[in-house]
Amino acid sequence: MTAPLTGWRVGVTADRRADDQVELLRRKGAQVVHGPTMRIVPLEDDAQLAEITRGLLADPPAVVVATTGQGFRGWLEVAASWGLSSRLHEVLASATLLARGPKARGAIRGAGLREAWSADETESSPEVLEHLLAEGVDGVRVAVQLHGDPMTEFLGALREAGADVVTVPVYRWEPPPDLPAVDALIDAIVAREVDTVTFTSAPSVEGLVHRASTRGLREEVLAALRSGEVLACCVGPVTAAPLERLGVVGIAPERFRLGAMVKRLEEHARSRAGA
Repeated sequence: MTAPLTGWRVGVTADRRADDQVELLRRKGAQVVHGPTMRIVPLEDDAQLAEITRGLLADPPAVVVATTGQGFRGWLEVAASWGLSSRLHEVLASATLLARGPKARGAIRGAGLREAWSADETESSPEVLEHLLAEGVDGVRVAVQLHGDPMTEFLGALREAGADVVTVPVYRWEPPPDLPAVDALIDAIVAREVDTVTFTSAPSVEGLVHRASTRGLREEVLAALRSGEVLACCVGPVTAAPLERLGVVGIAPERFRLGAMVKRLEEHARSRAGA
């Protein structure tokens, strides 16, 4: 049986979990061009995260929002390396913990904690926001574990409602470590030598556009993506949002999962083949 993505040329922009994605796509028959468009700052080297964590220990939040399982676990693990594990655990145990879906909920429970509520219906930030606003946040100190996207609208709505918001940027990004690889991906997009480009975080979109702008190729890259000749394939609506603001409409799965994203691409490929 022919693999579902045989003949497809896929550009991958991810840094985190890139090996998993590349391997999965190749198993499905795709040819892969990997050009990570940003680099994740190692947690143990993140002085900003350490400072924010100590600030939360000194002035504990009433509510903590866990947005990703890996991010929440990573925060606890790096806190242990800084000697802050037990104190952070106490602060989290005394707070109202909210989970943005089952993965975040699983990380909370895996740490021996218990969530007060989980956004299981849509696994989305808007669902969490709706719950928070319904509960009331005026004067409430709320810590939000970020997951790559700046969550500008989410945080702005909380602050407008009177919340004292503290962001916990577990994932922070730096410029790409391998510029030739990013440039090769950009050139392939402009030349329509890839059929699709995958994005698993909003910063990966921003990193691609920023590098293309530096090279004077921003409009050429966007034209390829807007035309659909190079399909933007996103892991979910949060990742797709910066593309949509640029006039790029792509595809995304209903569930925010790497496997679901690749499956959605398979469905699209079958639909194209049928047409």
